[in-house]
Amino acid sequence: MGSSSLMDIVGSFIVGGALIVMALRLNAQAAESTAIHGGSYILQRNMTALIDILEFEFRKIGYCKDWKKVADPTKSIRVAELNRIRFLTDIPTSTNPNNVGFYGDGNVDSITYWVGPASELTSTPNPFDKYLYRQVNNGTTEKLNLGLTQFQFSYFDAMNDPLPFPITDARKVYLMQVSVAVQTAMPYKQEYVKDSSAYDVFWKQIRLVTKNLKNR
Repeated sequence: MGSSSLMDIVGSFIVGGALIVMALRLNAQAAESTAIHGGSYILQRNMTALIDILEFEFRKIGYCKDWKKVADPTKSIRVAELNRIRFLTDIPTSTNPNNVGFYGDGNVDSITYWVGPASELTSTPNPFDKYLYRQVNNGTTEKLNLGLTQFQFSYFDAMNDPLPFPITDARKVYLMQVSVAVQTAMPYKQEYVKDSSAYDVFWKQIRLVTKNLKNR
């Protein structure tokens, strides 16, 4: 009886220990799944917010409420580089469609977008993310940290042929393509070097149509 009871106790400990290990593993997997999905949600939200801003402003290249101030659409893009663009537009004073300011105030503004080097952003463990900069006229430069890892442009002429870099005459730009990629700044396992693509969200706008550039 004593030996049997001891074996039962030992067996109970073994089974109990196995159940505890299983429970811990399931809890770890659940925590990992929650963290990954949470990070993915934030990443998707960042990408959506960024693309909404870019599409809205890029499609307004060459637009001005007072069209006479940008009468020549070929002069709308001032700088056309791989990771940098400067263009003329009329920034709305309000995002409310019922407000006349939504369509601009009639004054021509200059907007510049560019991306910094990966070595500049040291506040996150991701070695590939970069700051995205935005400047309106000569005002304060906005520095956006959205997990951006790629921000590139391709430009095309009126014949739909790609324009090689460097583009010395931005008046030739008729269409452009924007490629954007973001990554999770702080992944659950932080395995960027092993498989950085697992954390990518990629977006590409094929032949971004800016109707004011076509008005020539």
